[in-house]
Amino acid sequence: MKRKISILGSTGSIGRQALEVIEKLEDKFEIIALTAGSNINLLNEQIKKFKPRYAYANDLKAIEGAEPLSLEEICSNKENDLILVAVSGKIGLKPTVTAINNGIDIALANKETLVMAGDIVMDLARKNGVKIIPVDSEHCAIHQCIKNILQVDKLIITASGGPFLHKSVEEMKNATVEQALAHPRWNMGRKITVDSATLMNKGLEVIEAHHLFNMDYDKIEVVVHPQSVIHSAIEYVDGSVIAQLGIPSMHIPIQYAITYPERYEGIKTHSFSFSEIARLDFEEPDWDKFKALSLAYQAGNIGGSATVCLNAANEEAVFAFLDGKIKLFDIIDTVERMMNLHNTKANPTLEEIFEIDGEIRLKTQELLLKLA
Repeated sequence: MKRKISILGSTGSIGRQALEVIEKLEDKFEIIALTAGSNINLLNEQIKKFKPRYAYANDLKAIEGAEPLSLEEICSNKENDLILVAVSGKIGLKPTVTAINNGIDIALANKETLVMAGDIVMDLARKNGVKIIPVDSEHCAIHQCIKNILQVDKLIITASGGPFLHKSVEEMKNATVEQALAHPRWNMGRKITVDSATLMNKGLEVIEAHHLFNMDYDKIEVVVHPQSVIHSAIEYVDGSVIAQLGIPSMHIPIQYAITYPERYEGIKTHSFSFSEIARLDFEEPDWDKFKALSLAYQAGNIGGSATVCLNAANEEAVFAFLDGKIKLFDIIDTVERMMNLHNTKANPTLEEIFEIDGEIRLKTQELLLKLA
């Protein structure tokens, strides 16, 4: 039988690549719903091609060829075997919770869901017997390596180092938007590419890994690996290290997440060749240059609403950088200042998380106006 799937964020980078995977495996999937924000033209093209029954966009009246539904209605539809959450930002949290409460498995490509509310989301998933399969290449790699989490001593998350790995602090301070977006390995959305340039994306992934795999922060290590061939690894209590390798292509982790636990021949750029790769390099992150990574560990260890503050302040600062209003290093300075000002709430409810998120964003915008 075909697996029935809905894709939240089908017009984004992950959503588009997911549809390419599904097109290759068209006999394995039936698309129930596709959703977008404002890119209604592309959404309508996707509807015409993949023929979902339902769709969502910011302008419901502009949808052609599918029945318009709200995100909550789509995520409450128990026809779904799986929902791929590929939207960017806090908008992914409520639909994910709705789907979990309806017993629908999740392929998760939205960082904010676990960074903002990891304790709540993972607890709900356990109570409802819902699988959360990570789509990020790093967490997908760890998921593939683990057989018994109780025997794992350490998670090793690799980082490409982004476009400024071998640049000086002064070069980073004066970096343009174009330079920050010139990632050497991965083709991603603008916001996450800037996060990769500051290594904040790796910090957010550490927080995600803590929740996904129930691992203490002192057992999660980040290693810079410029080739992006080893996507992550785990160390067992006996000292054995198991790593997942592959060419840097998001098609592979997307396919793994939506077909799990099965594997199929899907989109392959080419077969993996050790001889062509020739060498693999590793190094410790430069904690002074990439202070965002330290801030993420700090927020994670504090817990509660500290990670909400980290995420909201970073997102607003990244948007300001992309708009040319501040410099790259101002992003991290802004996040640090907001974290120092924040009074952490230990166990916020979902409603309180959204309230705190809104407050932090307003305060961050006020601070950014002064910087601009």
